[in-house]
Amino acid sequence: MQQKTVTFRAPSDKIKALDSLAALQQRDRSFVLNEAVDQYLALNEYHREQIEEGRRQIRRGEHVSHAEAQAIATSWSKSATKARPRKKLRA
Repeated sequence: MQQKTVTFRAPSDKIKALDSLAALQQRDRSFVLNEAVDQYLALNEYHREQIEEGRRQIRRGEHVSHAEAQAIATSWSKSATKARPRKKLRA
């Protein structure tokens, strides 16, 4: 794969942290930056796929309304409160 040089600005404390991490890994700054970019792109691709799956589920009618979700969350909150005995405060 052909490589290109990219320049960007970052605060000096981030560059120091980046260089420190690279030194700990016995790698250069470019390696660490490439790893970070790979992880960032992979995470964003995962998020995009999850959003698209959610949209497909909505189109298929596989969802609950906001009101239904609120009712479910409220029932969890009420059951958790009932299940937890409260400690008595000492005077």
